[in-house]
Amino acid sequence: MQTSRATAGRIPRFPHQPRANRHGRTFMEAPGCLGVSQLSSTSSINAFSKFPSQSCYFYHKAKIHSQKAELCFAISTMLNDTFSTSTVEENDENIKIFSVDPLLESYKDHFIYRSKRYFEKNVLIEKYEGSLKEFAQGYLKFGFNREEDGIAYCEWAPAAQEAQLVGDFNGWEGSKHRMEKDEFGVWMINVPDFNGKPSIPHGSKVKFRFKYNNGKWVDRIPAWIRYATVDPSQFGAPYDGVYWDPPSSERYEFKYPRPPKPRAPRIYEAHVGMSCSEPCLNSYRAFADQILPRIRANNYNTVQLMAIMEHSYYASFGYHVTNFFAVSSRSGTPEDLKYLIDKAHSLGLVVLMDVVHSHASNNVTDGLNGFDVGQTTQDSYFHTGERGYHKLWDSRLFNYANWEVLRFLLSNLRWWLDEFQFDGFRFDGVTSMLYHHHGINISFTGDYSEYFGLATDVDAVVYLMLANRLVHDLLPDAIVIAEDVSGMPALCRPVSECGVGFDYRLTMAIPDKWIDYLKNKADLQWSMKEISCTLTNRRYTEKCIAYAESHDQSIVGDKTIAFTLMDKEMYTGMSDLQPASPVIGRGIALHKMIHFVTMALGGEGYLNFMGNEFGHPEWIDFPREGNGWSYDKCRRQWNLVDTDHLRYKYMSAFDRAMNSLDDEYSFLSSAKLIVSSASDEDKMIVFERGDLVFVFNFHPENTYHW
Repeated sequence: MQTSRATAGRIPRFPHQPRANRHGRTFMEAPGCLGVSQLSSTSSINAFSKFPSQSCYFYHKAKIHSQKAELCFAISTMLNDTFSTSTVEENDENIKIFSVDPLLESYKDHFIYRSKRYFEKNVLIEKYEGSLKEFAQGYLKFGFNREEDGIAYCEWAPAAQEAQLVGDFNGWEGSKHRMEKDEFGVWMINVPDFNGKPSIPHGSKVKFRFKYNNGKWVDRIPAWIRYATVDPSQFGAPYDGVYWDPPSSERYEFKYPRPPKPRAPRIYEAHVGMSCSEPCLNSYRAFADQILPRIRANNYNTVQLMAIMEHSYYASFGYHVTNFFAVSSRSGTPEDLKYLIDKAHSLGLVVLMDVVHSHASNNVTDGLNGFDVGQTTQDSYFHTGERGYHKLWDSRLFNYANWEVLRFLLSNLRWWLDEFQFDGFRFDGVTSMLYHHHGINISFTGDYSEYFGLATDVDAVVYLMLANRLVHDLLPDAIVIAEDVSGMPALCRPVSECGVGFDYRLTMAIPDKWIDYLKNKADLQWSMKEISCTLTNRRYTEKCIAYAESHDQSIVGDKTIAFTLMDKEMYTGMSDLQPASPVIGRGIALHKMIHFVTMALGGEGYLNFMGNEFGHPEWIDFPREGNGWSYDKCRRQWNLVDTDHLRYKYMSAFDRAMNSLDDEYSFLSSAKLIVSSASDEDKMIVFERGDLVFVFNFHPENTYHW
């Protein structure tokens, strides 16, 4: 969930950093090259003597004659991460990030304060909880846990005056299952077995009933519930918590190990519910059996799953989470999701989860917000007043300084890693977390004072440092990505340097640039310098995931790149049985080029949203009252790419070739990036990446001869 497209400004650099694309204009003539636009095999080099309009090429630099290479006016960016990751000492003078970016030393007081807050929190956790890893196993105490002779249930609800456990097992009568409260506001009960069997059957409904200061009793879904369901036959029906403890015969056991961490993630962003061709919800198992093979066939190495955490409002795209430890029941059970992840691992696919810790659903009946009954922020998951409410998202904001909030969120991460074998996370809404203003109506310019001052939410920064340290301690090969539009320095530097600890950030300005060009500029108005600058505008030693479009770019009210380029002609002009119209020819060519140049120049990893690889038409519109609760625009029309006489297959094949190219040459993980030419006159972009040279001719008419 993006904070605000308008906030995506320039990412700050620092003086000693080599820069790419400082408007070098000399056109680099190139000899033999591989014509990717022709979908040639990447295993051989084909000789071309010209660069047709709106086409792109790459070739192995070893094929360049040295005397020709000397003609190049090179502007280089060397993205080389060679700095120490030794443990940060409590010594204020030993904050390692200053050796990476000396300009940050001007904000030394801020980093000292951040460092001290982080170390203080660590000391307290180790003193009272044993270790960070143990602290993050809250799910072994809270929620429902099977014990030798019964079921233990614990809930943190300090605002409650009385509490009961109710459900199908006691006819929703809680008088015989009253809970006891300790000095920390934790309510507890042990439900003994009956005749050697659990008194609360697997799959039965349960809720936490409590009385608060006005004497009113309310029922809430347990905060740590592991499954929640709703009656689909009743419109607007509330969710019910479900006690999930399947017998061994029904419990899924993982069969395959986690695959090795890829040198560079090529991410396929997917939404399970909307992944089927028919206008209906898809299941975890159908996605595993039908969609994962497609992803693997197109040579992606990573799958990023959206909308996994339970959310009562489907159209939120999974970003208004109601039950943080529960798998979304729309697509199946926890065991079904485990099957999906295991199947992905069997195919060599790393699986990331889109995790939402930036806010929570405002839903009182179904969600965590139901535990907020007007108490102080110390006794709540959320801040009180305006600080606890996101006015654009209509959602609640966590109090990251609260001990039990830290336990809840850190345990949530470990739960998904340990129980479901996820391989990492994409953290949603990080910009909103980092600043008290949440990025609302803020245009970040790259001035360091925007990142290190009173506007910074240090509590949230410390939580993210703890979270990244935990994830990498538990799983050293984990991939953790930040969705941040602000470009905060050190966000993707190790915690040991007093960085925030993410592995990658999303380059969110890139898709906005493409949308701006496609909607507002004619082809001859495109600036190669501006495109190149946008694609290379990232911080030295901080890795990025580049993408031309994601789910954000095709939500209702907007269109995919393909549909923006070709619009209504996609309904009539995609048949290969007739000549391509100028609109279709230009659209397919630019679709390929935009995605390829974004991948090759824009980051150290690449992301594509489900279906965009073959130019999925139209937009995404979830079932809602305004569209008659239709699923027609909430699906993926795989039949389009599967139909042999339709041109969608060419875009899909090109996408597969792009990924294969990185498989063969590993250019995404290369530290070498040299932009040789970004010519607005010729509409050419030429650059080296790793051992390859890429040539893009964006001119709509001119063909350049060697």
